[in-house]
Amino acid sequence: MDLGLFLNTEGSIHVAVLIILGVICLALGYFFGGVNCAIIFSRLIYKDDIRKYGSKNAGMTNMLRTYGKGAAALTLVGDLMKTVIAVLVSRLIFGEPGAYIAGLGSVIGHIYPCYFGFKGGKGVAAVAAMILCTNPLCFVILISIFLILVLGYKYVSLGSVMAMMLYPIILNRLGELDIVPVVCSFAAAILIIFKHRENIKRLLNGTENKIKLFTKKDVVKKEDKGE
Repeated sequence: MDLGLFLNTEGSIHVAVLIILGVICLALGYFFGGVNCAIIFSRLIYKDDIRKYGSKNAGMTNMLRTYGKGAAALTLVGDLMKTVIAVLVSRLIFGEPGAYIAGLGSVIGHIYPCYFGFKGGKGVAAVAAMILCTNPLCFVILISIFLILVLGYKYVSLGSVMAMMLYPIILNRLGELDIVPVVCSFAAAILIIFKHRENIKRLLNGTENKIKLFTKKDVVKKEDKGE
């Protein structure tokens, strides 16, 4: 028997199995991520579609601006939990690489959900849950930066973009050098920043709306633009 051929075949099978597991985790994350809670809750509770109002974004901040704090809280919890479930299940299937791949899949699904015409949110809650499940210390650092910027400047988009710009860097400084986390963190960061391109333009020209967290008025006009 040609031992070299056997080893090459065995190696090819091993690579094929890893690819299949990765695809399964990516698909699992995508289909969980596509369950967009902002769209679902706006339809079930308010008999409307959040994508018709404000920034047209199906996410927590637009729910806050359009329907108030309660709707925003429900959306945030739902969007966090769907990614957590996908990541934890995928970790059982493919270990830590599977967790990162599923997290990225959930971000993609949240932004481009096949259930809702590929028009979803901006993926911030999904990527936050991904980071929390895969590297809690990185999450603590990034959420601290996010909160400081949002509370200091009142721009959710600023906090989101800055946190995503720093995500791959901080993950690397924390010693995460494996190829899957590196690729997934960069891909997730690029996606989030890309989805915030209009917010970045408004931040630069001074027309971005500030978030109002501590006012008595719970719901703002649906025509307002923002996150």
